[in-house]
Amino acid sequence: MPSPTLLRRLAPALGLHTADLFQIAEVPLPDDLFPLDPGARAWIPQLVSHAAALSPEHRLRLRRLAQSLPDEAREHPAPTLPAYQQYDPSFGALLVRLLGNRNLDWTASAKVLLVMTDLYLSASTIGAVGHGRKELTPELLAGFGTVLGIPANDLAALTGIKLPTGKPEPALVGLAELLWDVRRLTGDQVRQMSEAARSWGSDQHG
Repeated sequence: MPSPTLLRRLAPALGLHTADLFQIAEVPLPDDLFPLDPGARAWIPQLVSHAAALSPEHRLRLRRLAQSLPDEAREHPAPTLPAYQQYDPSFGALLVRLLGNRNLDWTASAKVLLVMTDLYLSASTIGAVGHGRKELTPELLAGFGTVLGIPANDLAALTGIKLPTGKPEPALVGLAELLWDVRRLTGDQVRQMSEAARSWGSDQHG
């Protein structure tokens, strides 16, 4: 098993988020690499929904707002995952853990997938992917890649799943990156961002 120090050094060189490389290497996440506030995930689908209605320029503005917000102290230790969110090693488990790196539990993942990809999945289906009870299809793989900001072709190369030929649907610019930006924010900060995005959307269409 690679050491945490090595993974922290390797991640930038590989073009990966450090927390994602820990998950890929199946090394437990240190507390500082967990999303800051589990309570923030209740606001993330709403934020993504409002952001999806914005122009690319406004989404970039929203990202800059996220990056400008101050870092808050972690009030509680990183939570221990409940038993139902602990998975045997599999590619589906990796995908769901990568969603967790973006502060998305099963319910939030399903809502965000619908906004970003038009894939309608239940929360329990997300869990079934993690536990290997739901087969990964090309459509699912592409959808997960869109939310994670990882090219579907890269995921397909790891799984052996054949993607359909032809040009993939373009992802909404900046949403996957926004998900990563807000993982370090508190619930109150994400709520404020959601309200800002809603207001900008009203102005944009007003």
